Amino acid sequence: MKHCEKCNSLMPVDAPRCIRCGHESQQRAAPAPTAMKKPATPAARAAQPAAAGGKRPGRIRMGWMLAKQSWRVLMLDKELLVFPLLSGIASLLVIASFIAGIWGSGMLQANEEVGEPVIWVTLLVFYFVNYFVIVFFNSALIACAMIRFQGGDPTVRDGLRAAMSRLPQIAAWALLAASVGVVLRMIEERVQFVGKIVIALIGAAWTIAAYFAVPVLVVEKTGPVDAFKRSAEIIRKAWGESLVSNVGIGVITIVTGLLIVVGTVAITGVLAAQTGSVAVVLTGLAVLVVLLVLLTLVSSALNSIVLTALYLYAAENKLPEAFEGTDLPHAFAAKT
Repeated sequence: MKHCEKCNSLMPVDAPRCIRCGHESQQRAAPAPTAMKKPATPAARAAQPAAAGGKRPGRIRMGWMLAKQSWRVLMLDKELLVFPLLSGIASLLVIASFIAGIWGSGMLQANEEVGEPVIWVTLLVFYFVNYFVIVFFNSALIACAMIRFQGGDPTVRDGLRAAMSRLPQIAAWALLAASVGVVLRMIEERVQFVGKIVIALIGAAWTIAAYFAVPVLVVEKTGPVDAFKRSAEIIRKAWGESLVSNVGIGVITIVTGLLIVVGTVAITGVLAAQTGSVAVVLTGLAVLVVLLVLLTLVSSALNSIVLTALYLYAAENKLPEAFEGTDLPHAFAAKT
């Protein structure tokens, strides 16, 4: 990363022009490229070497590269962390409200008297509200990432405005996803061990097929069924390592989380042993919670940024400038 010579804003090292103030860097004489470039066709990409030495980068390495480029984007728009934070808070409020409602209605105490349809309807409503909250804020984050990739400077208001303009699509998708989840849960409750495995595989297939559903909702503004079909179409057209970002970022998140836990516990233990103070232990626990929450927010934001970049590349054959010079084209291998 480097600082703009005019406004001192943080920007990628290879960026020829500051997105915030428009100042053109003196370090490069070449004209500024557009925000997105069209890379080679799938056939041409398949013929090109994936990395130095002609070898495709491994899953962990690819995930690390995608996470690193997404981190650069996040550093330009740190306000994107607001969306996973709001999503987490809203989800906790949804859970708390349903628990309070169930407890207050006496459903727990009168479990045998409550009919099974009431239980499934309650579960469907819970799934719907929870999915709606998650998809809404995820749509806002993806909309901001899309603005950044198109050369703009997004704000939180831009993301919320984009998500609000797609409320019907978000609500329809949340209802479809909730219905699928409840149906799979109902079937799982009624089958034996082998059947549960089959249902788990069906659920995994649904998750993979719907991988690009939210970006499709944001960009193409389709209905839930068309969004699912479009997502499945993109997955079929560009299969291979399309889900590698989740694997790589997930591994990085787990490793970082373990380092945070071990480091914080060790430092807190040493300080507590030296001072014998309970306050030190409580402070250490508070710091640990804050760091883990921050890690979760960053991981969620990185996943959404990568998802947006992969959608642009797979669906529209456009490579965001922030991902130029990487092996992103090899995150997708044309299916033969």
